[in-house]
Amino acid sequence: MNAGAGVGGAPVGAGGGEQPSAAFDGAATAAAVRAAQRRFGATRWEIRAAVLRRLADLLAAREPALLAANRRDVEAARTSGLAPALLDRLLLSPGKLATLRAGAGQLAAADDPLGTVLRRTRLDDGLELSRVTCPLGVLLVIFESRPDAVIQIGTLALATGNGLLLKGGSEAAHSNRALAACLRDALAAEGQPVEVVTLVEGRAAVAALLAEDGSIDVVIPRGSGELVRGIQAATRIPVLGHAEGVCHLYLDAAAEPAMAAKLAVDGKCDYPAACNATETLLVHRDFLPHLPAVAKQLVDHGVTLRADAEARAALAAAGIEAQPAAADDFGREWGDLTLAVATVADLEAAVDHVHRHGSAHTEAIVTADPRAAERFLAAVDAASVFVNASTRFADGYRYGLGAEVGISTGRLHARGPVGAEGLLTSRWLLRGSGQAAAEYGSGKRPFLHQRLE
Repeated sequence: MNAGAGVGGAPVGAGGGEQPSAAFDGAATAAAVRAAQRRFGATRWEIRAAVLRRLADLLAAREPALLAANRRDVEAARTSGLAPALLDRLLLSPGKLATLRAGAGQLAAADDPLGTVLRRTRLDDGLELSRVTCPLGVLLVIFESRPDAVIQIGTLALATGNGLLLKGGSEAAHSNRALAACLRDALAAEGQPVEVVTLVEGRAAVAALLAEDGSIDVVIPRGSGELVRGIQAATRIPVLGHAEGVCHLYLDAAAEPAMAAKLAVDGKCDYPAACNATETLLVHRDFLPHLPAVAKQLVDHGVTLRADAEARAALAAAGIEAQPAAADDFGREWGDLTLAVATVADLEAAVDHVHRHGSAHTEAIVTADPRAAERFLAAVDAASVFVNASTRFADGYRYGLGAEVGISTGRLHARGPVGAEGLLTSRWLLRGSGQAAAEYGSGKRPFLHQRLE
């Protein structure tokens, strides 16, 4: 095993350096990950948990080097004029690294996600059928800007025995290489094949891998809707989309003003570039007299408001300036300190607005009316729906999942923050004692079909 090999066009080692290599071979790379995954996916939980603990130790020991690699990326990105939202996502910090270490530890301390018995059936005496959890197989994850995704995704793949092909954005190349080296070195330290985690670089590598439907089981793009749609059109491999986060906070007529202000500020200002940031504030017409108090706190935090006519009039009466909202401001993922504000007549209108302009990511209501809260929970079709809580809670680590591959806005397989469970499928195991299928049927031996605990 060579911990420094396996990056299409750029080998990854402890130092994260780049060396010349032959043209990228998608078939060979995918096949190598498939072979490594089958070996690693059959290991005992004690080994996979040891890899996770080793990873946490490496992240701590290499923190100065990881931050230095990230500074190289950030400085280059600033020079090239990278968009502020992407620049914000690019940044690593000691706090982010601490969260990544904690996530790895949380996963290592959990129970083995593999081999969990979902169903047991006694078909006959001495003939028992079980359905158990198992890895999805080989994942190709394509993401932009966020180098911490390397570890979030990597820890989940290690915990669940999946193989992982990672393609990060070129703007985070040095960070991605250094972090991927931690994953591969953790595998090597426990005697596991480093090819389980393979970082690839360049669009040509992605195009080659999207053709490898015989070796790659799922593609997971994290980025814009345009990115997701482009990948879906370019491959026969199933795609688990993680697209835009157009999240709404609805201030109901019965919303408590201080709570409304607190959650609006947190949802917009805590991390504006995150996909779970609040992008639109929906305001019940009866709440408009309280809107200026909410808006003042937002403006004091540097937020630019883009409001419809009714909301703008209510704000102007209190001496608060807001820009006129354009039609396409609703349904937009700002990624910065800009917030659209729309007035609605009632809860049903708020739900309709969410369904017309949202991305099915995360939606929240602020209300003291329990009936309105339950109606919102029941009516809104989104991956996460909250009552009296910030949209920023939509996160795998905050949900107790240890980490997340991303937040799925689709409806097939996993939905919402995708943790370990989202990277599992199942298989059937039959334990017999010499039975033949021809022995059963009409006029022959009957099946018991007895459900077991």
